[in-house]
Amino acid sequence: MGVYPYITASIVVQLLQGIIPRMGALAREGEAGRARLSQITRYITVPLALLQSFGQMSLLVSIGAIPASQFNLFDRTAFVPTVSTLLSLTAGTLFLVWLGELITERGVGNGISLIIFANIMVKLPQTIYSALISGSSSGSGVNNGSLIFVAGIALLALSMTFAMVFIYMAQRRVPVEYPTKRRLGTGVRGGNTTTYIPLQINSAGMIPIIFANSILLLPVIISRFLTYSQNKPVQDIFTKIAGWLDPTKIQYGLLYGLFVFVFTYFYATVIWEQQELANNLQKQGAFIPGVRPGPRTNTYLSKILNRITLGGALFLAIVAVAPLFITRSGTNQLLQAGSLLIVVGVVLDTVKQLQAQMVMRNYSGFLS
Repeated sequence: MGVYPYITASIVVQLLQGIIPRMGALAREGEAGRARLSQITRYITVPLALLQSFGQMSLLVSIGAIPASQFNLFDRTAFVPTVSTLLSLTAGTLFLVWLGELITERGVGNGISLIIFANIMVKLPQTIYSALISGSSSGSGVNNGSLIFVAGIALLALSMTFAMVFIYMAQRRVPVEYPTKRRLGTGVRGGNTTTYIPLQINSAGMIPIIFANSILLLPVIISRFLTYSQNKPVQDIFTKIAGWLDPTKIQYGLLYGLFVFVFTYFYATVIWEQQELANNLQKQGAFIPGVRPGPRTNTYLSKILNRITLGGALFLAIVAVAPLFITRSGTNQLLQAGSLLIVVGVVLDTVKQLQAQMVMRNYSGFLS
C-alpha cells in the first residue's frame, strides 16, 4: 500500500484545520503544534490503512487470487489469518511512515517524498520497457520501438520537465523595508534596509498532485471491492462508479484536473495562514512601501498570492491532465505529470536543503 494511507490522513488533517478552530490553532503554535498534528495524522493513518488493506485483500479474494477460506473476518477458522494479514499490511505502511520521518529528522529532504520518489524511480525501467519496447511487438500497428517515436517522447518529457522547473522556481518578489540603526561618530542614525518576500507561483509544490491521486484512488478501491457484492442494485451502482473513474475516460481527466486546481489553492491558503506574515512584519517594524502595516498588508499580500496562485494552479491542472489526452497507449505512463512533478519537486527541494546544509556547515545529519 506504500505511504498512501498516510497521505490520505494528511489530507484529512489539512481539511480539519479549516473546520476545527483548535486544530487551526495548533498549526500556529510552532514546533509543538506541528508535532501534535503529526501525531494526530499518524493516529488517523492506522484505521485508513486497515480499511485500504481490507479492500485490497477482499478484491484479491473476489477475483480468485486468494482462496476465500483464508480471508474472512466472519469465519472462525480464517479469523486469525485474516487479522494477521491486515495487521501486517498496516504495519508495513506505518514502518514506511516511521522511516520517512526518520529521514526527515536526521537526513536531508522530506522523507515521505523521498520514499515516493524512490518508488517512482524503481518502476521507471520497467515502464520504459513496457511502453517503448514491448509495444513494438504487440501487433498494434504502432512502431513504438522506432527512433522517431522514442525521440518524440523524450522531447515531450524534457519540455514538460523544463516547464515544471520554471514554474516551480518562479517567484513574485514583494519589496519590504526593515528599520535599522547605524552608529555614526557619537550619534546613532536610523535608516531602512530593503529586502523582499519571495511569493512562489507554485507554493504547493507536488502536494496537490499527491492529494488528487489519493482522493481518486480511494473511491476506485472501494468501488472495485463492492462491485462483487451479491446485492444487484449496489453492484450496478458501483460498477458505474468504477467505469466513470476509469483513467482512460475524459471525465476522469477533467475531475483530476479540477481536484489539482482546488487543492493547489487550498494548500497555498493553508500555508499562508500558518505563516501569519503580516503580523510578523508588523511586530518587527517592517513594512511594504505604500502599504500600511497590519490588516492592509495582509490584504495586499493575499491579493498577490491569489493572483499568482491562479497561474500555478492552472499550470498544474494542465500538465496533470495533458498526458491523458495526448495518447491513449501505454506511453502515457512515461508522461504522467504526477510522477514527473514529484521527481522534479523532490530533486529541487533536496538540492536546496543540501545547499543550505553546506552554507551552514551543518554536517551532523550526515555523520550521526
